[in-house]
Amino acid sequence: MNIHGLVIMIIIMIPNIVFAMREKNFESKYNNKLIEVIEQIGRLGSMFLMIFNISFLNYGYWFSNAKKVYMILVGVLALAYCLTWVLYFKKATISKAMALAIIPTLIFLFSGLISLNILLIITSVLFGIGHLTITYYNNV
Repeated sequence: MNIHGLVIMIIIMIPNIVFAMREKNFESKYNNKLIEVIEQIGRLGSMFLMIFNISFLNYGYWFSNAKKVYMILVGVLALAYCLTWVLYFKKATISKAMALAIIPTLIFLFSGLISLNILLIITSVLFGIGHLTITYYNNV
């Protein structure tokens, strides 16, 4: 189990829960089942793999101080994500919405790259493809 990944997941889920509570009637304007499935596989896979390590697919940190780099980089991205949500709640714009799609994608991708977690890299790419597409079309 990756405690650091669990903490990051909790941090980035808090504003999403607040959004869901505030926007109970939110409906996606973009309806493409394939993209929605790709996004959900990527989202659930990335969240799971941020928390749970599958040893034969996770090769570990591949350079000295990688864990420190991981914690700083992912921590800064999580903080940026939360701050972007604050700005988004004040005034929603497409640029803020896209940032809210890009930042978690980067969190998942960098986590996978730094820890050489092949499956996390794959699921983060799937999440990015789906989430960025859906976010874009819901905000244009």
